[in-house]
Amino acid sequence: MPEAKRVAVLADSDTRWKWGALTARRLAPDQDPTGYLLRGRATPTARQLGEVGVEAARPTEVTCAEFLAEIERESYDVVVLALVGGAVQAVLHGVRALWPAPARRPVLVTGYVGVVYEKLADGLLLRHGADLVLANSRADAERFRGVYAGVGADASAVTGTTLPFLAGARYEPVGTRARTVVFAVQPSVPQNKAERGYLLGRAARHARLHPEREVLVKLRSKPGEHTTHLEELPYQKLAEKLPGGLPANCRLVYGNMGEVLDRTDLLVTVSSTAALESLHRGIPTAVLTDLGIREALGNHHFLGSGCLASWDEIDAGALPAGDPAWLAAQGVGAGAGAGEDPFEAARARVDELCARAELPPVAPYYTTTTAPGYLPGILARHHLAPDGTPLPGAPRPAGQESRLRRHLRAHLREAARGAYRHGVQRVAPVIRRLGEL
Repeated sequence: MPEAKRVAVLADSDTRWKWGALTARRLAPDQDPTGYLLRGRATPTARQLGEVGVEAARPTEVTCAEFLAEIERESYDVVVLALVGGAVQAVLHGVRALWPAPARRPVLVTGYVGVVYEKLADGLLLRHGADLVLANSRADAERFRGVYAGVGADASAVTGTTLPFLAGARYEPVGTRARTVVFAVQPSVPQNKAERGYLLGRAARHARLHPEREVLVKLRSKPGEHTTHLEELPYQKLAEKLPGGLPANCRLVYGNMGEVLDRTDLLVTVSSTAALESLHRGIPTAVLTDLGIREALGNHHFLGSGCLASWDEIDAGALPAGDPAWLAAQGVGAGAGAGEDPFEAARARVDELCARAELPPVAPYYTTTTAPGYLPGILARHHLAPDGTPLPGAPRPAGQESRLRRHLRAHLREAARGAYRHGVQRVAPVIRRLGEL
């Protein structure tokens, strides 16, 4: 029986906290991970954390330098990095600076929160150096190894799993079940106002065409809140300006996606990871083609899935079902392997590394030799020098500050975030419109 492990999770958004915390529990069952939030523009609010469906104490907000001091002091066995690629790279180099020689250090685990449809090489190489790079499917594992092999980097860290939040009861349509259509929106896809307004208008039109159906527009955040991606044009504001408004059977909703899927008969999206959650349950799922099938939208990921459809087809009664072969490659639904534990290999790897007396120094692909014009800038954004040590003037660990100073700093941070969000969602669109005159 493996010994209980001390596990920490560092996340930089609400969705990554969900992925990181649930991944940590799969890797170390029955252990409550200690949570940390990397301070930044997407630091989630208490409301956002409450909606992700992970019961845990509120994570502690830290900088990269503060987190490195924490893991050195606390002697964690496993650290899950649920971060964007640049932040993962910064922590990896910071850990290398802390333990430059073979030593007893944490096992470092990272991966992706959902569908990997852009920046494949960039994101993967920024994650290289972690002890485990988790792939959410067999198809992803093959792609990841191919990228590492292509640059001559060690690919042994790539470990196949599945998304840790694929769960919930299988869909069983019954006569008493409400006919509910859910349009799962995304913060940054599509990006422009016309396309976002078009999608919202089509959801409203579908509700008018089908008064017997309830159409729910599932939102990720409230205006002023940020998620994994920046949302400059919230659907809430678009709904206020929609000609004729939303019909009575069409409304905006928040909440945990799993709970929303419990009452969903058809999920509609452009390319959200919610589509995989829906397909895992066997719920009819439509990936929209109205705006084209484009890499920028991410819906190209669903080629061969059997789920590509337009609002016109949905209006006409289409209920797309996932292709079994495609689902199997993605590790979704029955393709995830009936009775199998998709995290077994990852858990065994973590156990084996934790059992070692010492681990070798972290060895990222990016160094000042392989990427001298790229890496220093990434590390500097997290107040680290090119050798991974904290830069002069980097925020001190919280324990070295007085309570009053920490209180004042917290209020200043919230004020700065408020100003930034106001600029993104109010000022920037006005400047863009003036530039178009």
